[in-house]
Order: sequence, then structure tokens, then C-alpha cells
Amino acid sequence: MVSSTTSRSDSWRVGVLFSRTGLMAVTETEHFFGTALAIQEINQAGGVLGREIEVIAYDPESDPATYRRLADRLLTEDGISVIFGCSSSAERKAVLPAIERRNGLLWYPSLYEGFEYSPNVIYTGACPNQNSFPLAEYLVRNHGRRVFMVGSDYVYPRESNRIMRDLVESYGGEIVDEVYAPMDATEPCLRDLVARIKEQSPNVVFSTVVGRAAQTFYRLYREAGLDPATLPIASLTMAEGEVQAIGAGLCEGHITAATYFASLRGASNRRFADDFRRAFGPDRPISMWSAGAYAQVRLFALALERAGTLDTQRLVEAALGLSFEAPEGTIQIDPDNNHTWLTPRIARVRRDGDFDVIWEAKAAVKPDPYLAVSPLGARWIGDEVPVS
Repeated sequence: MVSSTTSRSDSWRVGVLFSRTGLMAVTETEHFFGTALAIQEINQAGGVLGREIEVIAYDPESDPATYRRLADRLLTEDGISVIFGCSSSAERKAVLPAIERRNGLLWYPSLYEGFEYSPNVIYTGACPNQNSFPLAEYLVRNHGRRVFMVGSDYVYPRESNRIMRDLVESYGGEIVDEVYAPMDATEPCLRDLVARIKEQSPNVVFSTVVGRAAQTFYRLYREAGLDPATLPIASLTMAEGEVQAIGAGLCEGHITAATYFASLRGASNRRFADDFRRAFGPDRPISMWSAGAYAQVRLFALALERAGTLDTQRLVEAALGLSFEAPEGTIQIDPDNNHTWLTPRIARVRRDGDFDVIWEAKAAVKPDPYLAVSPLGARWIGDEVPVS
């Protein structure tokens, strides 16, 4: 257990559940550091309403069952009602019954597959209409019709690929194959997968392989002689930290659709990046995982200042409609669905491991987790803000 401050009766006590070990350690460590930076800054500025935020944090070791157990522990033994945590959808779905049963509040910073709403969750990551929609059109228009889909075998990749299949086909493309690998896929398994891609000769690969397996997959891809210049892997999750872990030279040319990249220009991102490097060192990668986790804590602080209480219902009511100038730009919690307005972007990995943004939307996009409004085949590319 890690506590950010000495326990005090007048502090705001919150829980943090991000893995520092296990298959998702790279991504979730970035979530953890973004969360820690925001809490540190808030406390150094005097806290919220004169009271510091006190943290009880556990390492769930990338295991959904451990997430479930530790969420229960926070909500019962530790007396916590607000939790910042979870990266994968498997983790979120593991803790959701405990959160709802005990009327807690989960702040969830990761992109996900959509088709969920809980009054006990604030979703601050992208849903499909904020990343998959523009990416599908971009890939078909710029790389070709034949798309190979590969993913880790759990709910997020399967649901994301279902959406991507519909999108690609709506833009006149075709899915040439769809393959899944275990979360803990071995190198021989992933080598076979790369060979299958090579055999199918698609125009582009859409990958929802995550965690340690994704790092191995990207390495084997280049070792097999597959060139991102002619056959890139497109992802919603491959960010700066994993690029660093794999090696920038092996990732150059691959594509990610996300709402934040460390290379974004703008005063808010420069401040965040400077503060992050001062806190954790110049070599620590900055990505959508750390930036998103940071932004949601700052939104929580604004809601807490407005509500004056950690009571779940009053805190949620205070959060709805709030906006914040995040590292990626202005974001806002949508009062209709507890999700967040975000700006879609598409970027390509550079030789130095950073990303060049090659497309971005004109403004933040309303979240549509159930795809109730956004029609398949809606035109995105061509309506973008030019990016140099």
C-alpha cells in the first residue's frame, strides 16, 4: 500500500488502482504517474477547499480478479468511495459490480469499446466515435481496402473489431482476416500470427493486441521483414511508453489514433510535459495514458470543490458539464452520458519515438458510446484541421 500523505481526519481519501506489474505494467504505470502528478499539484496548491487529497493505492498486478478483490477492500475496509483506476475493459468490468453495489464512484481514464453506461462511473477516455470512426476512413482512403484485424482475446478487442469491421466495410473496404491471441501470448504464437499476416498480404493491419504481447508483436513484425512504410500497423493503444519499450526504430511508421500525443503543441501541454519531467525525470515517457489520468484527477478536484463532499450522487452531479484545459486541449464531461468530449487525432511514429500528428478534428467531439447518433460512413477525413 502507498499513501501520498500522512493520514489525517480532515483529508479527502481516495483510492488508486493501477498495475505497476504484470502484463499491463507499461500502460498502467503511466496511468499511475499521471494520477500522482495531479494529486501532488493539487495538494501543493492547498488541496481542495483547504483539505489535501490522501491516497490509498494498490497494485492489482494486471489481474482482473485481483482488481475485483482490491476494489472491494477499498470500498469496505478502507472506507473509500472514490477510485481512480483500471486500464483494460476486463479490469473495469471486474470492479464495476463492487462499485455499483456499494455506490462508489470510478473515474476511468482509458479508451474503451463503448456500449456501457453506469451512474457510478465517469468515463474520461475515448469511445469509438472519437477514435475508430476517423481511423477507419483514414486507413481505407490512404492505405487501401484490404484490412487484417488482430487482437488480444478479451472484450475490448472483440468489440472494437466488430465496430471497425462495420466501419471499414461502410467505407468500401474489406476485412481479409480476423485473428485473436491470448493476453499472455507466447512468442511462437505471435510469430505464427505475423506469418499469417504476411501470407494474406493486406494493405494495413488494425491491431488491438495489448500489453506485453503487443510489444512482442511489433518486434516480430519488423523482424519478419514487414515494412510500416508499405504495410503499417494501425492501433488505438500503441503510445509513447510502449514505443520506448519496443524500440523506436522498430515502430517508426506505424499509426495510432488517439486524443493525445506528447508532441502536441500548445501551452497546456507544454506545462504538463515540463511538470511531468520535473517530477519523474526526462526519460519517463509521456502519453495518452498519463495525460488522461492526470486530466481526470483535475476534473475530480473541480467537481469536489463544487460539491464539497465525496458523496457519490452529489459528486457526479457536480462533475457533469465541467470542462478543463487538459494537456490535449479543452475537455468536458458530457451531462447526458458521463463520458467526455475529446478531440480525435491520428499520428505516425517518428524515428525518435515521438509521433507526428497527421490528422486532427476541428474541435472536441461529443461522446456517443452507444453509436446512437453517429452514422456509419460519416465523412471525417477532408474535414480535418491541416497538420504539418
